[in-house]
Amino acid sequence: MEPITIIHGAVSVLDRADVDTDQIIPKQFLKRVERTGFGEFLFYDWAKEPGWDLPRNPILVTGRNFGCGSSREHAPWALEDYGFRAVIAPSFGDIFYSNSTKVGLLPIVLSEEEVAAVMASGEAAVDLPAQEVEFGGRVARFEIDSAIKYRLVNGLDDIAMSLEKASDIDAYERDRERSGPVTTAL
Repeated sequence: MEPITIIHGAVSVLDRADVDTDQIIPKQFLKRVERTGFGEFLFYDWAKEPGWDLPRNPILVTGRNFGCGSSREHAPWALEDYGFRAVIAPSFGDIFYSNSTKVGLLPIVLSEEEVAAVMASGEAAVDLPAQEVEFGGRVARFEIDSAIKYRLVNGLDDIAMSLEKASDIDAYERDRERSGPVTTAL
């Protein structure tokens, strides 16, 4: 995973609430096992609507309850593959939020008023270490679990987190080695 410290740039606005994972990446595109190649199918059905325009910017700003619905990991994969590094919304589906942080996509919860202001500003800077979003001459703070923040700032996925404990795992494996079967006294 690529570490996240500062994400700065233009914002893409998707001013819709209750966007579920089936809308983010429809089921017919879930046949790949790789985490790449899903961006071209992002919001596939909506992209056919007249006037649809979702620029490939680093920050997506959207309505409440983004990523609700099924638990597909492909939704954050598609958003990331499209080019988004952060998604700002008033709320997220719980599983989507968790899946996003595991692939290096930063979900940020701001108030509805702050989200509307970021949409209107057209540009933002996300500072993960400071837990702030700067936009239109304003700064909004956001909360994030310290363990998730550590993972994202250091670019650590689940495997990398396990490898940080490699010496402890090796010591455990050495200590549990014994000859013969393992029995427990009753």
